Amino acid sequence: MSRPSSPKIQVLANFCAAAAESMGYTLMRAAHSTFVKETEDFSCQVLSAEGLTVASPTTLGATWYTGLDYSRVIGRFDYRDGDICVVSDPYSGYVATHAPDLHMWRPVFHGGELVCFVGNHIHNTDVGGAVPASLSRTLTEVHQEGLRIPPMRLMRDGRLNEDLLALIETNVRLPEQNHGDLLAQIACTEVGVRKVQDIVSRFGVEGFRAGLGDLLDYAERQARAIIAELPDGEYFFADYADEDQTGGYPVRICVTLRVKGDELEVDYTGSDPQLVSSLNMPTGGNPRHSLAMVGVVYALYCLDPTVMLNFGLVRPVHAVLPEGSVVNAVKPAAVGMRSLLSNLAQTAVIGAFAQIVPERMPASPGNGLTILNVRTSTRDGRMIMASIGPVGGGAGGGPAADGTEGCGANMSFLKNTPVEINEAEVPVDILRYGLVPDTGGAGRWRGGSALEMEFRLSAPQSMVTARNRDRSRFGAWGLAGGKAGAWSTFTRNPDGPGPEELGSIDIVPCEPGDVIRLRGPGGGGYGDPLTRPVPEVISDLRRGFVTRPHAYEHYGVVLDGAGEPDIAATEARRAEIAAGRTGEETGRCTSRLAYETVWTRGRYDALTRILASIPVNWRYFVKHAIFREIGESRPQDPGDVSAVVAAFEGLRARFPELPEAAL
Repeated sequence: MSRPSSPKIQVLANFCAAAAESMGYTLMRAAHSTFVKETEDFSCQVLSAEGLTVASPTTLGATWYTGLDYSRVIGRFDYRDGDICVVSDPYSGYVATHAPDLHMWRPVFHGGELVCFVGNHIHNTDVGGAVPASLSRTLTEVHQEGLRIPPMRLMRDGRLNEDLLALIETNVRLPEQNHGDLLAQIACTEVGVRKVQDIVSRFGVEGFRAGLGDLLDYAERQARAIIAELPDGEYFFADYADEDQTGGYPVRICVTLRVKGDELEVDYTGSDPQLVSSLNMPTGGNPRHSLAMVGVVYALYCLDPTVMLNFGLVRPVHAVLPEGSVVNAVKPAAVGMRSLLSNLAQTAVIGAFAQIVPERMPASPGNGLTILNVRTSTRDGRMIMASIGPVGGGAGGGPAADGTEGCGANMSFLKNTPVEINEAEVPVDILRYGLVPDTGGAGRWRGGSALEMEFRLSAPQSMVTARNRDRSRFGAWGLAGGKAGAWSTFTRNPDGPGPEELGSIDIVPCEPGDVIRLRGPGGGGYGDPLTRPVPEVISDLRRGFVTRPHAYEHYGVVLDGAGEPDIAATEARRAEIAAGRTGEETGRCTSRLAYETVWTRGRYDALTRILASIPVNWRYFVKHAIFREIGESRPQDPGDVSAVVAAFEGLRARFPELPEAAL
């Protein structure tokens, strides 16, 4: 068959998307673990013969993987019909991004000829390692994070590799659950093969192959058209995670977007050095690695929702990922909690795009979506381990709409687990699950509200793990005059005689009767809150999104004794708020503003130069030592970097082994 014409390209795109959706539904319905069948932390792909994602589901599953590239592992094997390969080691080909993610791919043959691949991945609730659910920011090496599988054959000619299966089941805490999820993945590929073979029958082998290339080319042309509309130049933005280890210092990820014609460079230079904790991103320096590109895909889709979501969309984009930094960690750095900083990278990219087209981009999503896992036991002592989260915040307000409430936004749009499922599968009592008033950032368009979950455990020696805890210090930023979203909180026994604030701790031992309350962060607001129409504020009040004091303080809305708006008093109150403003509304929370008066961009640039010129093994130590030395001292001039230079020279005097650096 000849190369498909333009109408046939769209038809082919629809067929491939439908195949990917069918794979996703099979995986979701056949899976055993709550995290796959309810939370939907999985992905499915139709892949080109080179291993590039051509189609993936758009209505279910995780959304980070539209640009996934299997090419670094696919070429390691020869293939026969019925073969299936897997990988979960984040440092083997940089396809898997942490050990719990088991990626699987399978060749598709037609008439004895290999035409493409189908793939999928799931997040396994547990793959062994030092802690239940395998992940914690306290871990310091990838070896502590559970079983890692290098690229291997799971099936050859349709026969299962029983030795590999035994290895997996020996190293995990709930082998029956992992086994069931693995079979669901295999079933997913079986559906994918059948669906793709049907498509090939319609288009012919050569027409199908050419069509996959056309789909990638079409997405590339769409991306170039979007980028070409942006003004050339450099655009900088930085965002921060609360801490680089439990009780540590903040983590910075910064992005410089360089627009030149129809191409885009995403330069992460200036981001912190790789950490002695598990927040690092394993990208291998791949300039189009999926973790580095998620924010770009979101931004391009925001600017044009008609774009075709496949690997072609990121072809005009090139990421600079400095080796030995948090965005390109060097083995054996722990990477299990990479999703926290991946989220931060996304908000940094969105923030940089907002410097270019603020009238078309939203404020920051809540970020800091916490994945809650519980290990506990039934009355007869049988161990149970399951995900009962996620618990997060809302989307950022945008140029024409409020942020969606409690949606998790850029956290792959993972789904919540219904309370009924949680209580049926895990012996916990859910005491509260709902939205929290006054958490969305105020604005003409309000930020999305945060979620709150409160539950009680009933068994001894239970363990709660809460990964990706963040935004308890740096709130989601507002845009165009909008306010920052509310901070997140994490509390044990909140209504007891001695409530315990847990901060960003992610491993919490619990005993019978302990109550855990987790509140996510709110999304940032967009636009001046004083321009929000009074009827919309009243609607928010009646629906419970804001309280009366919050409406008075941030929106200037005054109610009379009957609960109706007092128009004259509201006008006076809004005039009072406007008169009290002393400068430009940045949308940044008070703690971030205070932090950036100490750690100015000039100081951070000097720190980056120093760290980049010394060996990787020194960088984390040096960063912490300089932070301790500087403390809360503020420079008289924002461009003054002498304190950073002096702190480093003092370190070299104390530690002669420390190499010289560019000052």
